[in-house]
Amino acid sequence: MINTNLKFLRKQTGLTQSQLAEKLNIKRSLIGAYEEGRAEPKLSTLVNISKLFNISLDVLITKDLPSSSTESSSMAVQRPNNGNLRVLAITVDREDRENIELVPQRASAGYLNGYADPEFIEELPRFRLPMLSNQGTHRAFEISGDSMLPIASGAVIIGRFIEDWTTIKDGTPCIIVSQKEGVVFKRIFNKLKNEAVLYLHSDNPSYSPYQIQVEDILEIWEARAYISTTFPIADLSLNKLTSIVLDLQQEVLKLKKA
Repeated sequence: MINTNLKFLRKQTGLTQSQLAEKLNIKRSLIGAYEEGRAEPKLSTLVNISKLFNISLDVLITKDLPSSSTESSSMAVQRPNNGNLRVLAITVDREDRENIELVPQRASAGYLNGYADPEFIEELPRFRLPMLSNQGTHRAFEISGDSMLPIASGAVIIGRFIEDWTTIKDGTPCIIVSQKEGVVFKRIFNKLKNEAVLYLHSDNPSYSPYQIQVEDILEIWEARAYISTTFPIADLSLNKLTSIVLDLQQEVLKLKKA
């Protein structure tokens, strides 16, 4: 029971065996031995595991965590961020594969209070996209407004959960969930190490960039794909049309010479 629970918790938190061993201050080979059932953790190690994943010793030792009796079993897991653990509620299907939960615009306000509540997350619509990598947790957010044109209002942004915010590269498009701003879709410019802030930029130049304090942030999801019923508007300015006409004329001349 302990071996399967340890492997389940490690995978749900996105940790490698080496990373988990480092957090528990033990050898990586011991993690492999524990997960394969070739060795039993001593009591002090079990206590450290329970503290790390914020579960009781009783649950760790006696409960079969990976088991799922329903098609979509909701669970709360821990994700590391900047050395700390934060709760991330997810849902899984019968084959223990993570779903992609959809947060519609109308549920955005409720998400600020329910993002860590398994019952709230289980009530959200959910789906799967086979083209997305199985690495990491994904969630979908319906955006509003025109600050990120040409991605139109009403598009659904699919994001991958970011565990360590300090690793975000400048210019990365992300869904940022915060108490003050709610759910917003912006490009991030990372100043966490020096200023403890993120600068949020819109692709639409009509919107000015602004900063957000790290303590106000609840979650960050890196944009990986989007779904929209509105196609981007082509650039049909006068200069663009003139260029198209000139190109067509050159092609006609080539055909005549041929």
